[in-house]
Amino acid sequence: MTTHSLPAPRWIDRPANKGLMLGLLGVVIFALTLPMTRLAVGTVDAPQMSGVFVALGRAVVAALLSVAFLVATRAPLPRREDLLPLAITSAGVVFGFPLFTSVAMRYVEAVHASVIVGVLPLATAAVGALLHRQRPSVGFWACAALGSALVVGFAVLRSGSAGLTLHPADALLLAAMLCAAVGYAYGARLSQRMRAEHVICWALVIALPLTLPLATLTRPQAVLQASAWWGFAYTAVFSMWIGFFAWYRGLALGGTVRVSQVQLVQPFLGMLFAVPLLGERLDAVTLGFAIAVIATVFIGKKMPVHASAPTEHV
Repeated sequence: MTTHSLPAPRWIDRPANKGLMLGLLGVVIFALTLPMTRLAVGTVDAPQMSGVFVALGRAVVAALLSVAFLVATRAPLPRREDLLPLAITSAGVVFGFPLFTSVAMRYVEAVHASVIVGVLPLATAAVGALLHRQRPSVGFWACAALGSALVVGFAVLRSGSAGLTLHPADALLLAAMLCAAVGYAYGARLSQRMRAEHVICWALVIALPLTLPLATLTRPQAVLQASAWWGFAYTAVFSMWIGFFAWYRGLALGGTVRVSQVQLVQPFLGMLFAVPLLGERLDAVTLGFAIAVIATVFIGKKMPVHASAPTEHV
């Protein structure tokens, strides 16, 4: 008796839909980054690794994995015109985002930080639109401004300071979102002419001359909890490496402006992961702000983004 395998649904074969699915896979992997970083750095009362080591050490581990992957896949060297976009990608996702978040996560809970992440989809879409010389509508920018204002308002409300003061950790998280948006947009653009896996690998490898000595200088000297090493291992292998394989491929197939919106689910996933992993509490105010931020992103996604002339190489 012969069995015939059923063909895959036709909609899965469409590049845009493949992009959305790969983008969602990347987001699920990234959603654990903040809780795992919190495990790695600890708290003010029970510190573990330094934020600098977590950021740079995970980049070193991922870079060593990248070297093996690039050799195994016989990856060609980057072209001269790709070096600057690779450097910008590296600055955003290898240095900026990991450093800012790792330092900040010792001082804020992962549930709190997940609200700040809520502005990332619109930030990524905005940077992607500018990079590809698209013209977002006034409504799009209005939603971007409102979402950013909600995030800053939440951070100020929860800063615990008198008056309208932004906690330094929240300022670091906002800077991290900008770095991530830039790194995502440039990495997605490179993924249109390079293998997505090679983009993050080369971004990590070109950073190795800086990350390796700095990680060595800041390595932990004391005995740490096993949970801190597990958190560090996750951020190194998944957050800094495997997650980008899916994410950059998804952005390249489905378009940065469109696929970036699957990050809508990242704040909620981050909150859900933080509760069992870290024993944190999810209160109504935090959830309310998260829903409000996501609503602005959802509405912003519906606003027109006008196409323009074909993208030129950077």
